[in-house]
Amino acid sequence: MIDPVIFSFKFFIWTITLRWYGALVMFGAIVGAWIAGREIQRRGENDEAIWDAMVWVLPAGIVGARLWYVVNSALGGSSYYFDNPIKILYIWEGGLHFFGGLLFGAVALYFFLKKNGFDLWLFLDSIAPAVLIGQALARPANFINQELYGPPTKLPWGILINNFASRLPQYQDLTLYPLETARFHPTFAYEMILNILLGLLLLWIAYRYSETVKPGAIFGGWLIAAGLARAFIEFFRPDQPRIGESFITYSMLVALLMAAAGVFLLLIRYGKLQPSFAAGWEDEYKIKPLEESPAERRKRRLKERRKEDEAAE
Repeated sequence: MIDPVIFSFKFFIWTITLRWYGALVMFGAIVGAWIAGREIQRRGENDEAIWDAMVWVLPAGIVGARLWYVVNSALGGSSYYFDNPIKILYIWEGGLHFFGGLLFGAVALYFFLKKNGFDLWLFLDSIAPAVLIGQALARPANFINQELYGPPTKLPWGILINNFASRLPQYQDLTLYPLETARFHPTFAYEMILNILLGLLLLWIAYRYSETVKPGAIFGGWLIAAGLARAFIEFFRPDQPRIGESFITYSMLVALLMAAAGVFLLLIRYGKLQPSFAAGWEDEYKIKPLEESPAERRKRRLKERRKEDEAAE
């Protein structure tokens, strides 16, 4: 078992602690933003915009991910966060849900792009593969926190959950599931592998068919890929609340709706469906003209004056 705390030190009356969970989430976000920046630049837009967007998206995404996790926990019948509301703030203990981060982050991104006049499809297509890869890079934090594992397994890659507090209630009978020998499906690892493969596939499609792929198509492909992958993973998630007595979890339902939305978007983009709200959708990205910095403006004006002086002579 890896210690969730990387290091800790006292600063006056405060204790400063760096945890693997926070470090890996930030690592995934930074790498994802770098990949997205490369894609934005390849499409002809200023890649610095993604780092400006992160100021909006990252805090909103973290808040949304935490709130969705808390609501999802309540849907499963847990009153833990109602009994201990201060624990909602303890995100370093684990508990961020992808769909909440996606929803709040997407809203923040929309307002950032709207405010600054950037093309929505260009950014969505650039960010989509990066989200999958960035999310995958943060998944080892779940192993360190001993969370997001699946049911017991005899497979050789099963993992030990030897922290009793991390055991789900149905696996706390140590006569059936001994701490030293009982192994469980590494569900987070399945999702990590799937996300990397799907993210690389979307990047390959974006490069290979860069001349023919329509704006929004990569994003639509991401909706399908991420939705179906998450729906599959939900079969290995005994910790997720289910809808009534069915095998369908709330997360699985949202994931399937994502995939359906992706199919709908691709059908619109390639002319198989023609709803009225899509009538004005562009077939090419709209690149925002680069704005001059004050220093660049001064240089340009100085050159213009020199040319005028030379012409006058």
